[in-house]
Amino acid sequence: MRVSPQSRELSASVTLNHRAFIQPLFVEEGLQAPRLLENMHGICADTRTSVLKQVERDMERGIHKFLVFPVPVKREAYPRDFSFTTGLLRELRRVFGSDIWMAADCCLCAYTHNGHCGITDASGLKIDNAASVGLLSAYALELADAGADTIAPSDMMDGRIASIRQRLNENGMDHVSIMSYSSKFSSQWYGPFRDACHSSPAAGLLGDRRSYQLSPANPEDAVLCALRDEEEGADMLMVKPAGWYMDMLWRIKEQVNVPVAAYHVSGEYAALEYMAGLGLLKREAAHLELWTSLKRAGADIIISYAARDAKSWIDHQTY
Repeated sequence: MRVSPQSRELSASVTLNHRAFIQPLFVEEGLQAPRLLENMHGICADTRTSVLKQVERDMERGIHKFLVFPVPVKREAYPRDFSFTTGLLRELRRVFGSDIWMAADCCLCAYTHNGHCGITDASGLKIDNAASVGLLSAYALELADAGADTIAPSDMMDGRIASIRQRLNENGMDHVSIMSYSSKFSSQWYGPFRDACHSSPAAGLLGDRRSYQLSPANPEDAVLCALRDEEEGADMLMVKPAGWYMDMLWRIKEQVNVPVAAYHVSGEYAALEYMAGLGLLKREAAHLELWTSLKRAGADIIISYAARDAKSWIDHQTY
């Protein structure tokens, strides 16, 4: 059953479908032209205008699902103005209507003056979880009202899924789903993303995110967080990073009853692209192999910076 492409195709128990892919989008306030991201081959931070053209091109390539990351100009200790993001979502919805599906990232790291995903207390030594959850649920309602199909909380605050679900339901937004970053690890593989969003945590009293992101050495915590978020009302769960945490994909998928997303993060993407640029591997084949591995490990949904190439590559895949 290995002797020919046809035999290998017939015996394959794992298959890919571009409809299960989500393309991340960066949209930066104040840009006059798209900004090519130096460490992420072929990926740009778009303007409010250029992102419309990018989405149109992606749709022509078979991708209709997007995860939107805003990069606002204003930073505050306690953010209150989310109008850049909500205006962006309304414009995307006005132009493309129901032809696209939009997940809106719900986090504070691009809005806070110190780059943290939640609000710090007066000392700056720890995150004020309760204040952060209250602000995140208010932000989530604004995102839903602006046209987001899905709220994607990436902050890792405890209890935020229950709070967001309650806030949405109380305001007639029970049709808006939640894709929780339920198992988001404190990782070295986020560097290019933080450059893209200008969201690195500031050096100081709380100089990293290990107090609220998961430890790579504590897989049981990741499973518990996934189970908690499912119970609190998450419609989809996520493991991030994906490529280095396939064991967690498998363990979580075995224990939950909702779709599980694998986020192949910026550093993982950049490493693969760098090796392809050196001629050490074939770019298309490497992405397909990685995606197949994620699917094999239990991923129902794949979030990839190369998602816009998924249909073409899958259609021409040789087994």
